[in-house]
Amino acid sequence: MSTLCIITARGGSKRIPKKNIKEFCGKPIIAYSIETALHSGVFDEVMVSTDSEEIAEIARKYGANVPFMRSEATANDFASTDDVLKEVLSEYEKRGRTFDFFCCIYPTAPLISEARMLEAYELVKKDGIGATVSVVKFGYPPQRAYVIEDGEVVFQQPKYEYARSQDLTPIYHDAGQFYFYRTSSYFSKSALLCDHTVPVILDELEVQDIDTMEDWHLAELKYKMLQEKGDRI
Repeated sequence: MSTLCIITARGGSKRIPKKNIKEFCGKPIIAYSIETALHSGVFDEVMVSTDSEEIAEIARKYGANVPFMRSEATANDFASTDDVLKEVLSEYEKRGRTFDFFCCIYPTAPLISEARMLEAYELVKKDGIGATVSVVKFGYPPQRAYVIEDGEVVFQQPKYEYARSQDLTPIYHDAGQFYFYRTSSYFSKSALLCDHTVPVILDELEVQDIDTMEDWHLAELKYKMLQEKGDRI
């Protein structure tokens, strides 16, 4: 079985300039995704899809392949992750290479771990599983959310006003780290969540969305906490 890792790293970050290669705890943030993929031993090929020569150079420095550059069609603000993945797989097929499984890892996922990568791989190899995705439980039940109406605080779903948190169904969201696919299942449904997608459930300490510099600093604090626990090198 052959397995590909695709790290998606466009060059046009606006909220945090050069976000994908900005230094994070001593090295470019993309290095963590590359090194985790390589050290996991799961992949036959670890590649970075980018439109930036600067990102490509750093990616190669840390051991990833950049066999081709991203097209203009998938380098703009409107291209989806799905568009990028299909382009990468198509380009490899043109070069005579296909893969039984592939994983999309985001370049700003410094809290990703080899253990989670192995967990995802073992899951997706099981019969009947189409994909695995990293998820994390909402810290507070969304069912008991407030909204502001005419300047006043009200329950968005009044029926849950007196519900105990422990009685509510846990709700999860995308952890923003990886999607791991059986390739045949991915192409059977044009969506990030294909049929028979199962979760890899992460702890809140392992997850941090990074959209602002405040997020960035929180991610660094979490990384250092994981280091202290011995969960990161």
